[in-house]
Amino acid sequence: MTDKATRLAADRVVVRIPASTANLGPGFDSLGMALSMYAWIDLAPAQRTVVTLYGDQVDGVPRDKSNLIYEVAQSVFARAGVELPELAIGIRSDIPLTRGLGSSASAIVGALFAANALIGEPLSRDELFQMATALERHPDNVGASIYGGIVAAAWDGQRAEAVRFDPPEALRFLAAIPDFELATKSARGVLPAQVAREDAVFNVTHSSLLTAALATGRLDVLRHALRDKLHQPYRAPLIPGMERVLREAPEHGALGAVLSGAGPTLLALAEVGTDARRLEAFVRETLAEAGVQAELRWLNPDLHGPTVRLLQAGDADLGAAPDAVLPVRAGTEVRL
Repeated sequence: MTDKATRLAADRVVVRIPASTANLGPGFDSLGMALSMYAWIDLAPAQRTVVTLYGDQVDGVPRDKSNLIYEVAQSVFARAGVELPELAIGIRSDIPLTRGLGSSASAIVGALFAANALIGEPLSRDELFQMATALERHPDNVGASIYGGIVAAAWDGQRAEAVRFDPPEALRFLAAIPDFELATKSARGVLPAQVAREDAVFNVTHSSLLTAALATGRLDVLRHALRDKLHQPYRAPLIPGMERVLREAPEHGALGAVLSGAGPTLLALAEVGTDARRLEAFVRETLAEAGVQAELRWLNPDLHGPTVRLLQAGDADLGAAPDAVLPVRAGTEVRL
């Protein structure tokens, strides 16, 4: 095993990672945004590997070395030439699984950053982004969780690139999280292998318009820019009520609405000053009429990406739960 005194930067590392939404309508597999919902990954060297789970969202996660966090951490150590075969791992997530909010991306990003921090950060943020993209295969989700804010990202199978920018300050999100899961594989399975050229052109133009509108704060353009013909029309039958929410949300105060990632979560984009109760009532009632129960949550964009804390023996928080070590940042509550 590598000498702890020269290799380890801390006795314990805790990382808080934001959720993410991908696509934002027409930006299929290319646009992502970090959101104010979080997961925590906790790593420490140990005599034997043990996985501690916190909260209901991680029920059923493996507690042995088949755990994704363990495997991702080991990939960092291997790349850095470090041996740490036994780890104490803690996982907490407030991000619901398989709901289109980047739960797997946040886990991968958290494991990469925690492992890298534990051994003194030998890998750059770009190296971690490349590793995360190769694992998740979606640079929009992992890019948003790594860089915060909005990212326009692309991956050619060899290298990923991402450009980050801040979202408009007045932008807020109403997330409608259905009480059922939708695996990304299933949601991709309904997409056609080929699309008409006019549909491809439609999405290229609208994705470009959306990116420019978000980068310049032109919220008035979003109702038109958020339209999509590549994935949402094909996925709508999997999510009762979705088509109506996306079509009619602007009539109830939203700037527009989209499917978050592969779904089933729906996101209504709104501006500060929006009549929140009116929009909530429309979304809740529309989904209920379609037989879908959903949790509604208002979210802000997250601008920071991962937050890392190193703990040493003697620190007051050394034995605290991950979300107590790194509580949600003050000021992240939503104001409309």
